Amino acid sequence: MDEGTGLRELSMPPLRGDRLVGGLADTVFENAEAVPDAVQFMRKQDGVWRDVSMARFRDEVLALAKGLLARGIRFGDRVAIMARTRYEWTLFDYALWTIGAEVVPLYPTASAGQVRYILGQTDAVACVVEDDDHAMTLGAVVDHLPRLTRVWQIDTGIVNELIDAGERVSDSVVHRHRLAVTPDSVATIAYTSGTTGMPKGCMLTHRNMASQVDVMTGQALALLTDERGNVTATTLLFLPLAHVYGRTIQVAAVRRRVPLAHEPEMKAEAILPDLAAVRPNFLVAVPHIFEKVFDAARRKAEAAGRGELFDQAVDVAVTYAEAIERRVFGEGPGPGPVLRMKHRLYDKLVYSKVRQVFGGRLRNCISGGSALDRRLGLFFAGVGITIHEGYGLTESCAGAICNPPGRVRFGTVGRPMPGVAVRIAEDGEVLLRAEQNFIAYLDDEEDSRRVFNDGWLATGDLGRFDEHGYLVITGRKKDVIVTSGGKTVSPMPLEERVRAHPLVAQCVVVGDDRPFIAALITLDADGLAHWLQLRGRPVRPPEEVVGDKELEAEIRRAVTAANSQVSKAESIRAFRILPKQFTPEDGLLTPSLKLRREEIARVYAKAIEEIYTG
Repeated sequence: MDEGTGLRELSMPPLRGDRLVGGLADTVFENAEAVPDAVQFMRKQDGVWRDVSMARFRDEVLALAKGLLARGIRFGDRVAIMARTRYEWTLFDYALWTIGAEVVPLYPTASAGQVRYILGQTDAVACVVEDDDHAMTLGAVVDHLPRLTRVWQIDTGIVNELIDAGERVSDSVVHRHRLAVTPDSVATIAYTSGTTGMPKGCMLTHRNMASQVDVMTGQALALLTDERGNVTATTLLFLPLAHVYGRTIQVAAVRRRVPLAHEPEMKAEAILPDLAAVRPNFLVAVPHIFEKVFDAARRKAEAAGRGELFDQAVDVAVTYAEAIERRVFGEGPGPGPVLRMKHRLYDKLVYSKVRQVFGGRLRNCISGGSALDRRLGLFFAGVGITIHEGYGLTESCAGAICNPPGRVRFGTVGRPMPGVAVRIAEDGEVLLRAEQNFIAYLDDEEDSRRVFNDGWLATGDLGRFDEHGYLVITGRKKDVIVTSGGKTVSPMPLEERVRAHPLVAQCVVVGDDRPFIAALITLDADGLAHWLQLRGRPVRPPEEVVGDKELEAEIRRAVTAANSQVSKAESIRAFRILPKQFTPEDGLLTPSLKLRREEIARVYAKAIEEIYTG
């Protein structure tokens, strides 16, 4: 609802369904008992995808749990996992939950300082690492972690070693541990991204995680099942399991018996071949993936001399999806006969090829983590792939708000999921109340009290309801810029519009206590290479073309287009093209690819100063 309508709070009644009685690991044993031969995971070994049945996964979880007990892990111990998204991550997760341990995820890109901080604060007694690089990172700080007495490396065959070690432990010992786990036992200590400082450890219970995934999948049940209620979904998970977003997808797959495949790399060049092999019909991703697919499709069309045809197809897809959206919300009759005819034509020429990039079966996705451009969402909907944008944070155990099936409003993050209440505070901050909300920050009573107000979780995000009661996120409270002239600007909408240009990888708007708004812009290497080729110029890396006048003019057009949507006082008056992108490795992005604005401002202080003094 626009700001004049006055809607400040919206809640949805909870779904009826089975509630968690014990811990999350119970589902593994229940699934194996009910449908032992059904596929739970698809595991790529030596380049070949092999199915892992419910019964086999149960047996491996049980065997690994016995090995963990044999090696001294006890109920309530905290054990860290530092690895990319892979089958062994999930296996350790459920084996640890089976014996009542608390899992501490570590990003595989975490620095030695971050590892020391998290393992020290959690008093972790053991850490599972993936490879030699992770072992070296841990080795650099292990002397400062007296509680850490065991380090296990996946790539050296530790799973089999632990299974062998647990052969003499009886199944009954494991089950006694499992049955002692309650819904209110802590399942994991998941750390926030740390965009404005050191990350905070969110204590999430088994109930928190089960509530979140049951609500999420309950609302999306029509997307996961056929008309008889049989699960027909298959998915590929490439989001980091160290992030609560990816973790809840893993839990959802087990609780809903959805076959899941793992992909360790969150890069388009690694994901696309696996999409073709796995052929998922349901996917959870971040906007970056959809942007990459769209940009690659555009580049391919332009290279083949069909760029104009592709642009026409995009316009038709967007117009077609908008017409359907208006019809759903009672605002129009839907696509007319001419538009339907054009859509059918472009479906054969363009849209079917885009669907094939995702394996050919994909029809529904959930997107979160950052904002999805409305036009991009409409394009994919017109292609035949509906992206349901959602919203949540680590403290809310991932998604609490999402666009419901059949009633998607692109450019919004949707409506509260069942059992969730949303309130807009007087200053515009989004507040959440739900069973899935975390219980507290680890060892931080002050911040825990501060973030909760009478049961409402303060998200730190700013938002409003549109005319249909759908939430629109407008920025972060801490990111709001106030110029020296007193103009208040939320940088996120501007940044998103600039990033929509295929040459732009990242955009950071600056201007706090400055006379006008400016921006730091990085280049997309693939987009740059394509742009140079189309002009008959040799391909060069971004750092070699900074200062190129033709390139600068092209970026200026992107900035001008973004400025057309805001007032002059809010517009970007100057920009600087940087020689390289921000990365998690250099500390300028969080592991979940969010901007660390304060650190970017510090590192590029000279460039920012030159913008205002030049």
